[in-house]
Amino acid sequence: MWGINGVEIVSAFLVLFAIIDVSGSVPIFINLRSQNKVINPPKVAIYSLFFMLLFLFVGEWILRLFQVDISSFAVAGAIVLLILSVEMILGVEIFKNDQSGDSNSSTLVPVVFPLIAGPASFTTLLSMRAEYQTINIIVAILLNLAIVYLVLRFLDPVKRILGASGAYILRKFFGVILMAISIRLLTSNMSTLIASFQ
Repeated sequence: MWGINGVEIVSAFLVLFAIIDVSGSVPIFINLRSQNKVINPPKVAIYSLFFMLLFLFVGEWILRLFQVDISSFAVAGAIVLLILSVEMILGVEIFKNDQSGDSNSSTLVPVVFPLIAGPASFTTLLSMRAEYQTINIIVAILLNLAIVYLVLRFLDPVKRILGASGAYILRKFFGVILMAISIRLLTSNMSTLIASFQ
């Protein structure tokens, strides 16, 4: 359960990176700041880590409560990831972020939830439990949140480096990667489910 595996860490990192899509969210962060909304990078990283780890461990208990096994949830999660990859590649928007709150802080909503630690991330974490060791998922989470922190901390330089075309290319590239990974998750766990009925 606790074996460090570099390949698993890289794979889990790429999946989460594609789902969180911090580079694609840069325009959203900049727009929030232009509206005089406050984004606290350390709090974003800490809150996101708390929610993601909580769901990583408690999510499995919730599944057992409803008598759903990890492989079944992984198949459902893989379908969701596939849909999200199509969203990224084709540029369609499925989920809209409600930014109508009166608070001057956007740290918790919408930055932490739903942009970083949202439904897509939660589904992905439980789906990966069927494929990767827990410790490797945790390391991948920490690496991704470190990147999130750095992007938020140095938002203006990141904006200049990426540019509009750079963020667009990254989103499409990781959309294709996410699609390939979701298909692998789907086929491998479907095989497990089919075998359990034989």
